[in-house]
Amino acid sequence: MKLALLALFFALPVGASFLLWWLDLTPGTSGNYGTLLRPLPVALPAAGELKGKWVLVQFDGGACDAGCERKLYFMRQVRRAQGKEMQRVARLWLLTDKAQPGPELLKAIEGTVVAPRAGIDAANGAFPAERSVTDHLYLVDPLGNLMMRFPRDADPARVIKDLQRLLRASSFG
Repeated sequence: MKLALLALFFALPVGASFLLWWLDLTPGTSGNYGTLLRPLPVALPAAGELKGKWVLVQFDGGACDAGCERKLYFMRQVRRAQGKEMQRVARLWLLTDKAQPGPELLKAIEGTVVAPRAGIDAANGAFPAERSVTDHLYLVDPLGNLMMRFPRDADPARVIKDLQRLLRASSFG
């Protein structure tokens, strides 16, 4: 019995360090993939589908090239990957020009709120970008505060993980 207790005493630090490594609770490291932004209220279109939800926001032109379509598909898949929590997430495409998206594209992205031209006006200073707002996906919390930005060619698995953490920790939205 004494030998077992002694072995447990020396194995405890090894087990604790493994647990910290597995949970990734090491001090000084960030657990999020997206860039956290200083919370800033943003004016989103007054669409009922966006109220009280976490909103993934994309800026692009209505002519929507391959990169734009890839981001729209990416937003849809990130939302669907949330499973039963996907109703807490909405998608918003703010158009940066006067071109209108084609009907086949609108059908493919059903459920995404598309806001005409006003999108670029709302972006003036509210959505920080390294180069251009069209390079990023943004996340707005249910209270209407911009809180996170994802890079141009984001890793889907890491974005899904960030959103899952937020939804699990958040009691609203």
